[in-house]
Amino acid sequence: MSTRPFYKTNKLALFSALTAAMVITSGCQSLKTANATNQPTMMQGQNADQPKKLENFNITGKIGVTTPANDTAGSQGGSAFYAWGQENDRFAIELIGALGIGKTNIEYNGQTATLVSEKTGTLTADDPETLLQKATGWKAPISQLPYWISGRPAPSDSAPQLDAQNRLISSVNGEWRASFTYKGNDKLPNKISAVQSQGNKVVMTINH
Repeated sequence: MSTRPFYKTNKLALFSALTAAMVITSGCQSLKTANATNQPTMMQGQNADQPKKLENFNITGKIGVTTPANDTAGSQGGSAFYAWGQENDRFAIELIGALGIGKTNIEYNGQTATLVSEKTGTLTADDPETLLQKATGWKAPISQLPYWISGRPAPSDSAPQLDAQNRLISSVNGEWRASFTYKGNDKLPNKISAVQSQGNKVVMTINH
């Protein structure tokens, strides 16, 4: 199956299917930013001020994952094109060329994550990170990504920093350190790079 027709021509149909599969109510929230400053600053009281509901969005892009070298093998990596539909704390993701396991669908209803791929069949777990690692061996901060995609730190982040335009440029979540890239004056990031202290790395390009 070619990735390009999916990526270019089936975007609207896929998003409709993802939204229907999640069966959830819609209702977007406005993106909240901190007060303007002239220099990059650390956000104060960010965790306490975070809205409980996530932003709603439909995006496409490409994600790449790299694992650290070990005693038996060097560093390894994989990539996939994706379409991601998010509403509140629920999401559905479709991956094409999915990190060595073929076309893959991941859904999370706020309590249980389900992964279906051509290679693994159906797998479930309490959280999407555990599910992805079970299916592929890759590590990625999936639970934090919906916040980061919306240009704000996750509630459990520490040390978030803003640029002079009040845009999130870096944030830390446990062992993960994320950095954010923007096009021109865009308010939402078009690229997220997250590196774990053990050497795992995730790079995500975003078409909003």
